[in-house]
Amino acid sequence: MATLGKLYGDGEVIVRQGEPGACMFVVQEGEVEAVAESGGQEMRLRKLGPNDFFGEMALFGTEKRSATVRALGPARILTIDKKSFLGGIQEDPSLAFRIVKVMSQRIRDLTERLAEQDMKA
Repeated sequence: MATLGKLYGDGEVIVRQGEPGACMFVVQEGEVEAVAESGGQEMRLRKLGPNDFFGEMALFGTEKRSATVRALGPARILTIDKKSFLGGIQEDPSLAFRIVKVMSQRIRDLTERLAEQDMKA
């Protein structure tokens, strides 16, 4: 399975904030970082490693990518389109729950980080 994904080099951008998206990604090997830019400043959102996923919001809507994701060293990344994702959910409905659970945790983490920023300001 590891040979299915695409290999990215250190610092190579996998998705760019503001671009349209139609698929999600799974980190098979290596690490990536998600960063968001606002007002000319870049903020690291999270670091992801093997079996972590990103870009899943593109499967649920038509909004543009909310973050840039780039490789931290060599990384092998698997791309999953909407059709494959829906097929995976039909095979294993708990997959949808796991993704929603991760999305919920990410929202909670970002909310806490924003609250901390407001308290510092």
